[in-house]
Amino acid sequence: MTGKKISEDAARRMRRVYVARQPIFDRSLKLYAYELLFRSGFSEFYDQSDGDLASSKTIMNSFLMLGMGTLTGGRMAFINFTRNLLLGEVATIFPREQLAVEILETITPDPEVIAACRRLKEAGYTIVLDDFIFKPELQRFVDMADIIKLDFRISGVKERQSLISQLGHGNIRFLAEKIETRKEFDQAFAMGFTYFQGYFFARPEIVSGKDIPGYKLNYLQILREVHKIDADFGELEDIIKRDVSITYKLLRLINSAAFSFSTKIQSIKQAISLLGLNEFRKWVSLIALSSMGDDKPGELVLTSMSRARFCELIAPRIGMKDKSSDLFLTGMFSMIDAFIDQPMEEILNDLPLSEGIKTALMGGDNVYRTALESAISYEKGDWETLGDLRGRLGLGEDEFPPIFHSSIEWASRIFIE
Repeated sequence: MTGKKISEDAARRMRRVYVARQPIFDRSLKLYAYELLFRSGFSEFYDQSDGDLASSKTIMNSFLMLGMGTLTGGRMAFINFTRNLLLGEVATIFPREQLAVEILETITPDPEVIAACRRLKEAGYTIVLDDFIFKPELQRFVDMADIIKLDFRISGVKERQSLISQLGHGNIRFLAEKIETRKEFDQAFAMGFTYFQGYFFARPEIVSGKDIPGYKLNYLQILREVHKIDADFGELEDIIKRDVSITYKLLRLINSAAFSFSTKIQSIKQAISLLGLNEFRKWVSLIALSSMGDDKPGELVLTSMSRARFCELIAPRIGMKDKSSDLFLTGMFSMIDAFIDQPMEEILNDLPLSEGIKTALMGGDNVYRTALESAISYEKGDWETLGDLRGRLGLGEDEFPPIFHSSIEWASRIFIE
């Protein structure tokens, strides 16, 4: 704590919570935890003593305002701790079963820090060494570490293998950070890493001549038909009714708490009439995509859903309320290449989506792409890029956080139901 006063303007900004999250997977590609990334705003980062105060308040307010359930779904949260936050025992605010304390690579293992970490360790908290590069003076941290994170962007193969051979004994587990390709994931897996963090799971492994499984072709056919410009209610009903699974899931979803229909919906035709054609297409696409992801990490589906909702919620704020369904589909289909394990270009050739959506999904420059990039940048905690995108969309600095958190909450609710 410090006697310095935070400016009134800074204090006002601190009331808005900026939190991003990145998934961490285990060796079975099951979701293990989230790393939570905090900032006080898009363009400002407190790095002095006031920064510690701002960070601690942000952390507390995040969980009070959003709740652990919304941010992590009850899974463990990896959170970076500065020296002052360690000494201030801020970690003890959280249950030890739900918090992994990340010790930043910039922290010196002086006696005070070591004593603070030892108290956390004895209290049962998980100790993580962030962006670890071994130096003899860091051995005291290693002796207490449960997990060591190695950044694949700044460490070489020989260095990683040496560290695992040297330190990979006892109860220490290794986390491979910033994994971006299948090759890197396979390499990390073979080396014995226990956890994996990065966007490799969203990048399909393209194998020459690889066929799309039959059940995925069926869902792709459904997507193709429901998005035809000249599709009518009768044809759509016939298409959906051919698949018992998707019919069941659609009726179950529409009759769930996510909707507020006063009467029970018992048929596809009734669902189309009540929802309207555009909304019906949106929900059928959601269910078809979710069904395609049965053999994929659940986080892939959840991320696609939250991106879709994020883009949809942006629509009225940027004067595109009439295109909210298209923006929803842009977010939803942003990872379809990973669901089907085929190049995006080939998939889009078979889907009658609008040119605006296709351009965005192929990385072109339009407002759909800007909205999608905003969602992705928030996921990554890339605040600098997000600030630029916010300016291009004409949105205020305080508008993104509630949109992102609402999107996560919505996606989690839909996914559970």
